Amino acid sequence: MGTVRFRKIDVDGFNVAYREAGSRTAPTLLLLHGFPSSGHMFRDLIPLLSDRFHVVAPDLPGFGQSDMPPRTKFTYTFDNIAQVIERFTEVLGLGRFAIYVFDYGAPTGFRLAVRHPERITAIISQNGNAYEEGLSDGWNPIRAYWTDSSEKNREALRAFLSPETTAWQYMHGVPDDAKERISPDGYSLDSYYLARPGADEVQLDLFGDYKSNVAIYPSFQDYFRTYKPPFLAVWGKNDPFFLPPGAEAFRRDIPEGVIRFFDTGHFALETHAQEIAQQIRDFLAAVDRKRD
Repeated sequence: MGTVRFRKIDVDGFNVAYREAGSRTAPTLLLLHGFPSSGHMFRDLIPLLSDRFHVVAPDLPGFGQSDMPPRTKFTYTFDNIAQVIERFTEVLGLGRFAIYVFDYGAPTGFRLAVRHPERITAIISQNGNAYEEGLSDGWNPIRAYWTDSSEKNREALRAFLSPETTAWQYMHGVPDDAKERISPDGYSLDSYYLARPGADEVQLDLFGDYKSNVAIYPSFQDYFRTYKPPFLAVWGKNDPFFLPPGAEAFRRDIPEGVIRFFDTGHFALETHAQEIAQQIRDFLAAVDRKRD
């Protein structure tokens, strides 16, 4: 079990915070978190992988301990977030790496893959969507904002930023006998970050821009079909936002993809870190054997 190192690095004037563990000579696994979390969501997973992999988990721009510049100085779009994370990998000297993508980390990581397919050794998606059938009705209020970006529709989305909703995201779909596994530290820390001055407007901007991800799903899918990267889905099957058909859809474009469902909700690592870590180890070991 390797020591986790907490660092910040200057990426063209943007400070990106990240967790790092394992030997830099080992295969690299880039962990990309989602809303409304940070690299903290990987606190249980990293020690389970760092004996075998060089694990790097940045906080996305505007999240966690990474810079959250005012909206007048940085436009919060997924394109811009992906550009910062792309440069982060370059500044850190990550040449080739596997990506683990969750929620917002998926459109971030998939943009990197489309732009630099030669850098991606494998993809692990934990409730990281790239197909319209994966979007539940829970997206309807956000879809309404995509259609009509009125102040009324924007204000209606503030409920997604409340501490109660954040805790609900962690708990929903988790069987009663597993709820005691969920530490309140995770959703409490997320709520702390969401309560920072200006964070609400940043997150509302990203809700609005999520439509850009859906618009380029076809380009993600074309990448999957063309390059057929080794692919593993580890999916909380009771996720209220990203449905199991979204996981199964990857097989349309990557027929050899491995799909695994777990009886839990959106934040599957909160209840199944051990099981997901074992799936990752087995999957990436099989990828290595095929390369040999």
